[in-house]
Amino acid sequence: MSQPGGRPARHEDDWWGQLYDDSTEDTGPTAAPDSLDDRFASAKKTVGGRRGVTAEPGDEPPPPTVPAQRTPAVPAAPAEDVRAAAKPWPWDEEDQEPLEADDDPADLHPATRLDPTGPPSYAAPELPGSPEFPESPGFPEASSALAVPAAASASSVDYVGSGPPTYDAEPTALPAADPDELDDLVADTVLEGARYGACTLRAVSQRGDSARYRGEPRRDALLTARFGAGEQALVLVAMATGARATPGAHRAAAELCEWIARAVGRSHQRLTEDIQAARRGDLKSGLHRLTDRSLGKLRASAAQQGIAPEEYAASLRCLLLPAHSQCRTRVFFGVGEGGLFRLRGGEWQDIEPRVDTDTPGEPVLGFGSLPAETPAGDRLTMDLGIPTPPSPYEPAPEPPRDPFLFRASVARPGDALVMCTGGLADPLRGEPALCAYLARRWSGRTPPGLAAFLADAQVRVKGYADDRTAAAVWEA
Repeated sequence: MSQPGGRPARHEDDWWGQLYDDSTEDTGPTAAPDSLDDRFASAKKTVGGRRGVTAEPGDEPPPPTVPAQRTPAVPAAPAEDVRAAAKPWPWDEEDQEPLEADDDPADLHPATRLDPTGPPSYAAPELPGSPEFPESPGFPEASSALAVPAAASASSVDYVGSGPPTYDAEPTALPAADPDELDDLVADTVLEGARYGACTLRAVSQRGDSARYRGEPRRDALLTARFGAGEQALVLVAMATGARATPGAHRAAAELCEWIARAVGRSHQRLTEDIQAARRGDLKSGLHRLTDRSLGKLRASAAQQGIAPEEYAASLRCLLLPAHSQCRTRVFFGVGEGGLFRLRGGEWQDIEPRVDTDTPGEPVLGFGSLPAETPAGDRLTMDLGIPTPPSPYEPAPEPPRDPFLFRASVARPGDALVMCTGGLADPLRGEPALCAYLARRWSGRTPPGLAAFLADAQVRVKGYADDRTAAAVWEA
C-alpha cells in the first residue's frame, strides 16, 4: 500500500480503488432477498429451528389459530405439602370448603383463575331452594324437665338408721403387701355388669368399713363368668366369704370361687339343658355334688398348708342365669351364711332356703321304750353331765358342715332378685330403713347403672361394718 496522497505504484492496490472509487455504480438487487427484515427472519428461523424442525426457505408459515382453552397449571407444592398436593381435590359441592371473608370467588374458581399461586380453593355455591341442615340437638337446659325412672329419682345417701356409722366412709389404710406375693393383693372394690336374655345383672364386692380402717384385705370374693354362646350360654355369679380373723381368708374365698366356676363350666351344657327342661331333682343333686367337690379341694388345700380346716374355710353362694330369652328360671345354690331376697311389687321377700333342722325324736312311749320314772316318782336313770371321753380307736369327729342350700324359682317381669353375703344380708334383715331405701331405688323395670348400683350397695348402717358383696338381677 502506498502512502496517503501518493499514486499507486503497483497493480495490487487496484482493488482498493475499485471499492472506494466514486465512479463505481451500485450492483442493484440480488436474486435472493437480502434486506434487513429478510436477514432478521432468517436468523429467527435458524434460532427457532433448534427446538424443532426448521422450515425450508420459501415455505410460508401457517395462518395463526386460536388455541383451545386450557385449565391453569398448578405450580409445584413445597416439600412439606407434597402429600397434600398429590391428594385429589374434592369436586362435589357438598364437600367443598367455605370461602373466607376476604376471598374473591372469581380469582379462586378453577375456570377463571389464570395465574394461580397455590392450590385452588372451592366454595359451595348457594343454590336457591337448597334445604338447610337442622341444628344439632344440644344438651337440655337446666330448666327443662327430664323424664327419669322412679328408681333413679331418689337421691343417694351415705347412711341410714339411727345415726352415722363409727368408721369413715372412704378407705383409710391399705393392706400390707409382700414383694414376693403381689398376686395375693385384693382390690378394695370390684364392680361387674351384663345383660343376657330377659335379665340385667349388676354385681359388686367392696371392703367393709372395719377392714378399710384396719388395713385388712377384703375377705369377700366375687366371680362372674359366661360359659357357652348364644341362647345356650350360662352365666354364673359366685361369691364367697372367708373365715373371720384368719390370715388367709381372702385366698380361701378366691380359691373356692375358682373351683366352683371350673366345675360349673365343665358341665354347663348339661346344666343348661336341665334348667331349660325344669329338671329340679337332677339340678339339685348335680350342683350338690359339684359343691362338695369344691369344698373338698378347699380342705385339701388347707391340709397342704398345715392349716386347720375351719381356719381355711369359706361360705359359698352361687346363681345360675340361662341366656335364653324365653327361660326365666333362676337357680340358686350354696353353703353358709348370706341372703337371697326378691323385690316384687315394691316389697322385699326373704326367699332364703330353709334348712330342715328336725332331729329324730325319742322312742314313742308304749312302743318298746322304758318309762321315764317309776310310779313312785323315782327316775330310772340319772345324767351327771360327764362327757364321754373319745375312744382312741375311733377317728376324731369332723366339725359339723353347713347344709347345702338350693332353690330354683321362676321370675316374673319387673322382679329384682338379690343374692348377697352376710355383710348386706344382716342389715337388710335388721334395719327397716335400709330395706325401704333400696326398695325405692331398685323398684321398677329400669335397672340402675353401674355407678348408681355401687352407690346404693354401699349405703352404710351403724353397727354393720363387714365386707359387702351383692348381685342383683332385674327382669325385663
